[in-house]
Amino acid sequence: MADKQATMEKQTHDFQTEVKQLLHLMIHALYSDKEIFLRELISNSSDAADKLRFQAIDQSSLLKEDPELKIVIDFDKEASLLTIKDNGIGMSYDEVIENLGTIAKS
Repeated sequence: MADKQATMEKQTHDFQTEVKQLLHLMIHALYSDKEIFLRELISNSSDAADKLRFQAIDQSSLLKEDPELKIVIDFDKEASLLTIKDNGIGMSYDEVIENLGTIAKS
């Protein structure tokens, strides 16, 4: 994975003007509230865990190494660092491109 990242070139994708304006409002109005931002990050981890759980229905080997789905929240007070980790499945490159800038799909 590290080799793939090292060989990838920087890519830039533009949003439509309306989406840019809406994202700007969302980021500055909603995500400036730390509680909402934290809830969104935890929700993303939950989505990754759900993705693993659903894919494991057909591919049980996905849960062989670590069958317990988890979201771990760590806080390092000295470094003022909050870390949110999950063992779910994140988005592929194509999914990131498809969903980047999507406000809501449901």
